[in-house]
This record gives sequence, C-alpha cells and structure tokens, in this order.
Amino acid sequence: MPRKTAHDYDQELLVLFDAYVHGGIDRRTFLDRAAKFAVGGVTAAMLLDELSPKFLEAQVVKPEDARIQQEYIEFDSPDGYGRGRGYFVNPAGATRPLPGILVIHENRGLNPHIEDIARRLALDNFVAFAPDALFPLGGYPGTEDDARQLFRQLDRAKTQQDFIAAAAFLQGRPECTGRIGAVGFCYGGGMVNYLATRLGTELAAGVPFYGSAPNLEDVPNIRCPIMVQSAENDPRINASWPDYERALQAAGVNYQRHLYPGTQHGFNNDTTPRYDEAAAALAWERTIAFFNEHVRL
Repeated sequence: MPRKTAHDYDQELLVLFDAYVHGGIDRRTFLDRAAKFAVGGVTAAMLLDELSPKFLEAQVVKPEDARIQQEYIEFDSPDGYGRGRGYFVNPAGATRPLPGILVIHENRGLNPHIEDIARRLALDNFVAFAPDALFPLGGYPGTEDDARQLFRQLDRAKTQQDFIAAAAFLQGRPECTGRIGAVGFCYGGGMVNYLATRLGTELAAGVPFYGSAPNLEDVPNIRCPIMVQSAENDPRINASWPDYERALQAAGVNYQRHLYPGTQHGFNNDTTPRYDEAAAALAWERTIAFFNEHVRL
C-alpha cells in the first residue's frame, strides 16, 4: 500500500493534529473532534496513530552506519540546569576539524528522528551535536506523548541557557573548527531564532524550520545570516512572519525565506504523513548549501 501523505487527510484534521502536537488540546479532545473524520471502519484512534511518527520506518542513516562515529556526551551548563547531554556525531575517519552544526529538536526532546538528522549532517561532512532539553528530567522518555508531558515541566529560561551552553560546547570541541551553525525544527526553529539574538558572531548561520519568531526587540542583536524555511499551511507560525521580516529588514540582517507551496507544518519530518518529499529534499539541499557557504572555512 502506498504511504499516505498530508493530501490524504482533511486540512481541518491536520490543523487539529497540529494543535494536539503542540499542546493546544489534549489527546481526548483530539479524539473527540477527530471522530467526524473516522469513516469506513477507521477510528479516531487509528487516525492519530497514522499521523504519529514512525521512527524506524523512516530512518535514513542507521546508528550502526560505519561512515559515522557517535556518542552521547554531557556538558556543563552553569546558568541552566547545571548539566546537559547531547548526541555527538562526526564522520568516521575525519582527519581534520570540521564545521559544527547544532541540531535542535521539536517539543518532544531528542527523539530518534532528530538523532537521524544529526547523522545525516555528519554524512554531509559536518560535526553535529543534538542536545536533549529533557535531560534534566531524565531524557527523552521513549514515546511522544510522554515527551510532550515532560516538556511542559521545563523551566524555559534554564533550557535556553542549556542550549547556549551546548553551542559553546560544540564550538570548543577539538573535532570542530570553532565555526558553528544551528538548525532546528518547530520548537527547535524558534530556539535557532533565539540563539541568533544571543550568540552574536559566535553563530555563523541559522536555519529555523517553521519556528516561532524571537522577541522583536532582540532582532537587532542578530549578526549571522538566517535562512527561514516555512510551510504554506502553517497559520500558527506564519502569523508572526510579517513583523519578524520587518524587524530583520530594519536591523539589516542578511536573511532569506523559502515558503514551500502546499506543505504542512513539519513537512521536513519524514516520520509522519505531513512529510513532503519534494519540499523536504529542496529545503535540505538549500540548508546544506547555506551552511557550506557560511559555516565552512
């Protein structure tokens, strides 16, 4: 059977799922409201399962791939939770330092998909580091529902400091040239925007995928080029773009934005039906070219 895509679902159902994923409604409310789309022997619970991530099925670079080296490393975060932990990946057999990319997850912590993204970056000849914001609470718990629940318990200010510390940790690793970029998805996209306002020239480039805008008064602090990757059907995130763009223009920030027609929030995530293969391929090609231009020495 062909893999289902976003086009196989009613847009209202996709909006409902987006609200559930991002904490706007709980599981019971989703199931109640999704019931009207459950026809032909399909239940609301089955729809939720269809829309939820399938990590193993979508894995592109397996953990045992001989082309990479990987480990989980803890780092100090004195202004955050004290200690952080992340997934560190670099190309096997690298003979010289490489540019580093900080990989920032969605609002579910360091799940298998984000680890896969880090491995993909290693195969593009970068050193990748993917911190887990949930580490202070025990780490990614293994299921998306449990992860969402844990995420609500985080202290936002401490978590922001943990990502600042993670960037400094990556920058200082001997495997890294000292030049770093950041890519993030959803919550992680918003964190990339935030880091751009805090790290100054220490961040060489940022690529937020469908992430929330930073505080507009902080936009003049951005010193690196930004590439914004946006889904067309993403009203929750896109509502903030006009004001963010005006702030970027006023501050003279080097930025570009790509809007992918017909796509949903999360279109780059190949573990769910919202994945758009053509748009994701183009967005990733642009992302790697952007990092090669601005982060690679």
